[in-house]
This record gives sequence, structure tokens and C-alpha cells, in this order.
Amino acid sequence: MKKVFAIFATVAILVFGMTMNVVAQEAAPVAATEEVVVDSAATATTEDAVETEVVTEETSMHKALKTKFIEGGAGFMSTVAFCLIFGLALCIERIMYLNLSSINTKKLLTDIDEAWAKGGVASAMDVCRNTRGPVASIFYQGLSRYDEGVDVVEKSVASYGSVQLGLLEKNLSWISLFIALAPMLGFMGTVIGMIEAFDKIQQAGDISATIVAGGIKVALLTTVFGLIVAIILQIFYNYILSRIDALVNDMEDSSISLLDIVVKHSVKK
Repeated sequence: MKKVFAIFATVAILVFGMTMNVVAQEAAPVAATEEVVVDSAATATTEDAVETEVVTEETSMHKALKTKFIEGGAGFMSTVAFCLIFGLALCIERIMYLNLSSINTKKLLTDIDEAWAKGGVASAMDVCRNTRGPVASIFYQGLSRYDEGVDVVEKSVASYGSVQLGLLEKNLSWISLFIALAPMLGFMGTVIGMIEAFDKIQQAGDISATIVAGGIKVALLTTVFGLIVAIILQIFYNYILSRIDALVNDMEDSSISLLDIVVKHSVKK
């Protein structure tokens, strides 16, 4: 439930941020107009500077994107935006989870060795219990089978490592779905827009450059935004995969070191 709440909270923050951005963009021209009215008695140089500032604000990238988004149509453009918002929410959730899963495994192994030397395997298990992350969980599961022998500890570490790997890769399938879905929805919007453009040509009874150009431009906007969404999510997806690979390698290396510690204390025993 906490992860679900975190995902929806992230989505709410993104939606709220987009809303505030639109409100700020709509309020900017009003503020600029009031400034021009107040400074109506100023010199011609000051008026030219204000007009230049207004023109620059109106032609900003955010305003252009908002205009193109509206021109693309609310139907398919909203579904592409849905893919972006929820895909980013899942990516942020995975990145936060992976950051919390990263620990200093060398320090953990040193603490386990020292605790084992002082208080036995129970003290070593307490160290793992009080440490966050999948590596500590794997160590705890392995040490809990210490009485059954080193071979059982090794099998337990390997089996629970697969479980932790599944947790690390959770929700990746949904992210890949949004990566594939965004351009597909864009292509669908383009096809439907092209069909509507040809319908207008048929109704007009003549091929007009204005009708054809306008319809094709609106149709292609959905494809452009779908590809942009897919590119953004793909970058986050590859970053998440690289973090998972690094964690898996760390888990495997530290598991071998744990088995060495188990063998060492077994010989002393």
C-alpha cells in the first residue's frame, strides 16, 4: 500500500505541477499588458523593451509546446500524456527504491564478521535485521540456516537472491508497456487524422493545399509527442536497468564473501 500511495502521490505532484505551469503561462501575458498600460507615458525606448519582452514570453518553448499539444487534439494527446505521467511516476518509484536498496556491503560484511566473533551467529543475524536493503535480507536468510550446514546456507542465499531480484525488477514491465504504447497511440492518432483530412477533401470535392496541410500537421503532432514520451521513458528505463545490474553484481560478490565468513567461523567452531 505504501508503494501504491507513493506512485499516486507522485502522479498528483506531476499533474499539479503541470496545472500550475499552465496557470503561470496564462497569467504572464496579463501581467505584461498591465505593465504596458502603467508605463504608457514612458519613453518610446521603454515601450519597445516591454513589447520585446512580451513577444519573447509568448514565443517561449513552454507556450509553443502547449499550443502544439492543443492542436494535436485532446483525445489522443491526453492518452499520450497519461503514458508520460504514469510512466514517469513508476520510474521515480523504481529509482527511489533502488537508491534505498544500495548500501555499503563491505562495511556490512565487516560488521557481520565482528558481531559473529563476539556474540555468535545470533549477533550476526541482528546486524542483518537492522540493515535495510536486499543484500542484508539475503544474508539474514542465509544465516538463519546456519545450523543446517554450509551447503544449505549457500542454497538459501541463491534462492532468496532470485526473490530479491524479482523485487528489484518490479513494475519494469509496466514501464516498458508505456514506452511501447506512447508511439503506438501517436501513430494511431496520425492515421485517424489522415483519414479525417481525406474526408474533408472528399467533402470539398477538390484538393486544397490548406485542407491537406492543416490536417496532416495536426495528425503528425500525435506521432511527435508519442515519440518524445517514448524517448524520455526509455532513458529512465535504461538507467533503472543499469542500477539493477550494479545491485545484482554487488549481491553476488557479497554473497561469496558471506560464505567465506560462514566457512571461517564453522572451522573455528
